[in-house]
Amino acid sequence: MELNRQAFNSLLNEGKAAFAAGDPSDACPYDRNGPVEDKFGYRYWTRGWVMARSAAEAAQPEPADAPV
Repeated sequence: MELNRQAFNSLLNEGKAAFAAGDPSDACPYDRNGPVEDKFGYRYWTRGWVMARSAAEAAQPEPADAPV
């Protein structure tokens, strides 16, 4: 794997797709303690997953009776 912008975007999209498929964040196929390529994959796959989760949470309307 080349550690470049194209790989970065691909990994972000992989993480977002995993979230959309209902996979948990610990289902990342990359090892955060492995070689440099795996660390890169882990970092950006997880970042994509978190971005998708944050977007999904932001899209949910707050209940009308929620205390402020």
